[in-house]
Amino acid sequence: MQRRDLWTLARRGLTRRPVRTLLTTLGIVVAVASMVIFLSLGEGIRKVFNDELGGIGPDIQVSLSGFTQGFAPQPNLPQSTVGDIQKLSAELGIVQVTPVVMSVRGSLDPSQSAVLYGLPPEQGIGAIFSNVGAAQGRLLQAGDQSVAVVGAKASQNLKLSLGSTLRLNRRSAVKVVGILKQSGGLNDSFIFLPLSAMQAAEGAQNRVSMVAVKLEDPKQARRVADALSAKLNLEAQTQGDFLSFADRALKISDAVRFGISLIALIVGGLAVANTVMMGVFERTREFGTLRAIGARPGFVRELVLTESLLLSLVGGVGGVLLGLVGIWGVNLYTQQLAGFDAAALTPRLTLLAIFISLLLGLVAGLLPARSASRLSINEALGRV
Repeated sequence: MQRRDLWTLARRGLTRRPVRTLLTTLGIVVAVASMVIFLSLGEGIRKVFNDELGGIGPDIQVSLSGFTQGFAPQPNLPQSTVGDIQKLSAELGIVQVTPVVMSVRGSLDPSQSAVLYGLPPEQGIGAIFSNVGAAQGRLLQAGDQSVAVVGAKASQNLKLSLGSTLRLNRRSAVKVVGILKQSGGLNDSFIFLPLSAMQAAEGAQNRVSMVAVKLEDPKQARRVADALSAKLNLEAQTQGDFLSFADRALKISDAVRFGISLIALIVGGLAVANTVMMGVFERTREFGTLRAIGARPGFVRELVLTESLLLSLVGGVGGVLLGLVGIWGVNLYTQQLAGFDAAALTPRLTLLAIFISLLLGLVAGLLPARSASRLSINEALGRV
């Protein structure tokens, strides 16, 4: 028997039972698609972090507890730290020191959530976020107090326009004096306020969340961060530290999402095993005939495995295509919500999906293939 005959017989064996084959394939498609969609979220967010946070933000971030409280720590750092860092500016090559208060405004409706970002108005938004410009109104200016400049997506989601009043809490409110141009970045969902307004709203007078440090030579960030940590007994971390932390967090979430997807994959694998095993029992006489005309047990085993692999390959490709549709839907939602794509189908994810699908087919076909290869000619031809 030739290899071409093997694939022909495998294809005919599957198309002989079209309804069962179709339902099994759909099960694999859904299982693989769910895995692709879940894991694409990690790939997309990782890409956003690398593209956005790798090119913006401070060279060094000084805080009391680093990233242990998340990306927006509570304002628990004494504002006097700013002066302590400025005293070391000449020694360490520091060109700008910016105190920051951050807060996340959460809501059950994600579109109503936003990040509040307070910084000195005289330094402006450009002190940390470069390439920002006003689409309407103006940016922060020296002397500003109860005002806000709103990112494009935050303005759209919260229905804020020039002159709108934004309530920070029951006692504090600010007036919108500017709306930023849409950049497709994270700052589209930010609301920028003067530092004093954020401190008043958070009840954090003379305290900040972190201090952003800009260096004359960014390549010295690691050395300067170590020096600041030693001299001030605080956490000083670079952009690279933040990206490493984000990558570790994403890997953990990838593992969780893959574990959830594994349940669907196991169900899909059982469906493949059931379909192939049923085919073995229904085609006992066919296998006996193949043996009688000279096919070796190994050929019968390869035939059954080929059917299983072919079924899984078609399901895997279909799962990737269905996953693309799901990714498109996810990105459509996140573009409307925050202005960026949260999911991405990368080449390595595509290869992983196809590999997992084929592995599923191989494992699911082992038992049926073994059973088919062990049938004796007399037993097979004698069974009705």
